[in-house]
Amino acid sequence: MGQNISNTELKTQVVRPSFDRSALKSRIVHIGFGAFHRAHQGLYTSEMLEKTGLDWGICEISLFGVDLIKQLRAQDHLYSVLEKDTDTITAKISGSVVESVHPKLDGTQAVLDKMAEPQVAIVSLTITEKGYCADLSTGHLDLNNALIIADLAEPQSPKSAIGYIVEALRIRKEASITPFTVMSCDNVPDNSRVAKQVILDYANQLDKTLGAWIEQNVTFPCTMVDRIVPAITDESFTELTEHLGVNDPCGIVCESFSQWVIEDDFVNGRPEWDAAGATFVKDVRPFEDMKLRLLNGSHSFLAYLGYLGGYRYIYQTMADDAFRSATLKLMLDEQAVTLSMPEGTNLSAYANMLISRFSNANIKHETYQIATDGSQKLPQRMCESLRFHLENGTPTPWLILGMAGWMVYVGEQDEKGEKIIVNDPMIEQLREAYSGAETADEIVLALLGLSNIFGTDLITNKTFVSTLTNAVDQLKQFGAQAVVVKTLQSTL
Repeated sequence: MGQNISNTELKTQVVRPSFDRSALKSRIVHIGFGAFHRAHQGLYTSEMLEKTGLDWGICEISLFGVDLIKQLRAQDHLYSVLEKDTDTITAKISGSVVESVHPKLDGTQAVLDKMAEPQVAIVSLTITEKGYCADLSTGHLDLNNALIIADLAEPQSPKSAIGYIVEALRIRKEASITPFTVMSCDNVPDNSRVAKQVILDYANQLDKTLGAWIEQNVTFPCTMVDRIVPAITDESFTELTEHLGVNDPCGIVCESFSQWVIEDDFVNGRPEWDAAGATFVKDVRPFEDMKLRLLNGSHSFLAYLGYLGGYRYIYQTMADDAFRSATLKLMLDEQAVTLSMPEGTNLSAYANMLISRFSNANIKHETYQIATDGSQKLPQRMCESLRFHLENGTPTPWLILGMAGWMVYVGEQDEKGEKIIVNDPMIEQLREAYSGAETADEIVLALLGLSNIFGTDLITNKTFVSTLTNAVDQLKQFGAQAVVVKTLQSTL
């Protein structure tokens, strides 16, 4: 087989699974074999198996990425994770994945057959915000989504994750097989509630009896997931190879910190993920809001303003004292105060831990990567906090500056006049909004008019619109770094 992580050529310090992988069953089907899943749920499951001896294996389903699944199969479904903090680096092999199915390799029916197998108890998802085919401003299914239009026309040959789940549940219903739990692991507020709503909307479009059965019999536990997992680069792949001693095209590099909070609501059993450090709770929402607003909101702030300011990586923005101070102020002064946390939660300690994590120079997290899909992320990361402050009449210089940074960024030109390749599912609408806008005032009104991002309320608040317009104008005149410094001075 040559150099491969499934043989014995790994360096001796690499942490390998010692449990019997042949005893595992595909009791979890996961849709979306992306880097985050590999570093998070996949590794949590492997470490749970190491400690419990249970048989909860994972079958990976990728609706894209044929090459990655081929590579995964070539190494017996093993893959590597390189965990890095500021002082130590640990290479691990995850052994939780036992098989994989891909519609282009195996056919659509093979995917549905796998999801319908009786031992499959959980279908988990990391499909990103756009994979839910939802209008995130309403939480309902977007019936104008091209994938949904195609799936409703041919529901037994689905293309979307939503279409696959509903068709698999229909098959199980018709065969009197116990349904599976649907568990989202995406950074979407009330993630599995969003999944539930679009799944019910879709099912009811096809058959209201099926929709009612799903609502009565399927559970949708929400989760809060946290781990910084940068996109793999040539540099990080070389480092991974050096620590492994072999090549692993499925390997990823991430920070050592990880967190997983799970709503304990499973219809068909669950693994003991808490043995690997996960936390089961009755209500995930407070932890989810904490992470979305403090971590993700700050990440977006740093991504747009940092990219505009010429910083390629998050750790570089944090080496700038102005950005570092601004980020902590955003977290504590504007985001933390919007939260209602369980007694004993120390938000100041959490914020300072995030500052330390963002500053980890061993994690090269690109500002451009975090800036992806901003139209899908802003509502939960910034807009909800902004509404809290507008209602309470409290100032929000950093939330407004972060939003202004996004507005300048999606104009597709950086401060040096070079083109930004904006990666966003709404890029055509964003370009159309920008097309007739020249002044800051025109840009702000055109973008705020996109109600599926901003709703219909923000554009009616004249004071907010004026302040945001000024921030956009300042960014265009003076640049991100100078405006961050100026804003800091004005808030002292």
